[in-house]
Amino acid sequence: MASVAVEGTDIVVRLSWREKALAHHRNVRVPVSALRQLYIEPDWWRALRGEHDRGTCIPGQVCAGIRHLREGQDFTLVRAGTPVLCVELRRAAPFSRLAISVPDPEKAMGTLQPLVPRDRLE
Repeated sequence: MASVAVEGTDIVVRLSWREKALAHHRNVRVPVSALRQLYIEPDWWRALRGEHDRGTCIPGQVCAGIRHLREGQDFTLVRAGTPVLCVELRRAAPFSRLAISVPDPEKAMGTLQPLVPRDRLE
């Protein structure tokens, strides 16, 4: 299962080789400065937005890859029946949101929460 960590000035989503194959994507790296908001979505399907573009989406099981929206794109690695860590990013970031099913979303959120800016500027 994917993991989220902070490495230097980046937030890194590490994917297993199977997840990389499903998502058609390598590990995801975004700058900490792009972090805007964090929350845990208990209903996995609510974390999905936009249209599926690249990757794999098996209804009721998993959705991994890039999803396009009018205002940008999301990276998703969402497994059915699991809560999802949602990382909202600023406009300058490569993604609008990272939606990731991780083994312990509360722990991952605790790691990232101190990095969320107080100003909430876009």
